[in-house]
Amino acid sequence: MDKYGLIGFPLGHSFSISYFNEKFANEKINARYINFEIPSIDELPEVLARNPELRGLNVTIPYKEKVMEFLDYISPEARAIGAVNVISVEHKGSKTILKGFNSDVIGFTRSIEPMLEDCHKKALVLGTGGASKAIDYGLRSLGLETVFVSRYERPGTIQYDKITADVVKEYNVIVNCTPCGMYPHTNECPKLPYEAMDEHNILYDLIYNPDETLFLEKGAARGATIKNGLEMLLLQAFASWEFWHGER
Repeated sequence: MDKYGLIGFPLGHSFSISYFNEKFANEKINARYINFEIPSIDELPEVLARNPELRGLNVTIPYKEKVMEFLDYISPEARAIGAVNVISVEHKGSKTILKGFNSDVIGFTRSIEPMLEDCHKKALVLGTGGASKAIDYGLRSLGLETVFVSRYERPGTIQYDKITADVVKEYNVIVNCTPCGMYPHTNECPKLPYEAMDEHNILYDLIYNPDETLFLEKGAARGATIKNGLEMLLLQAFASWEFWHGER
């Protein structure tokens, strides 16, 4: 039986384990998806040694960057972003070959591209963590000019208190890559001049619990087009399967 899995620490509720085991059952695929909660990335070789049936892994916090030193190949996108969240595991004789990819950028671009029109040329990326780098890469690959938004003074970023009505009209695509507004903190949202938004704005939130964050709710009230991160998550899962089976 083939195995697939998720490495990270800690691992609470995992979308992947539910999604893939349901897929395997529905499609009668002889495989199992397992969560590997490892307190150190140095335990990865042991996970591989104990599970010779492993064909693929997903990678989550805090190992998306640290895992790269264990890989034999890293895709150009993943190297440019500086993070890997999908690993294909290939066995050639006694040798195990690990190839790293990033499905964040694929899931996001496939999800947001149908929403974009000629008026959407500039975007604000809220947050400066690992996910925001993939989102920034994805937006730029679609031809948008981007600026990171941070709470702190950092090179190449704008601070929340500097975002005026004119800024949200010019940078009319806004993507939330922070945990602000995630359950149970549903009464929180990024500090933005929502009153300046209109039907030309797109608000995209990587959060999918709740379905509609306060960030999305406030944008929708002003006529903005909104979307949460659930479709991106599903598209990432599809991309993982493609990477594991060499279909990309």
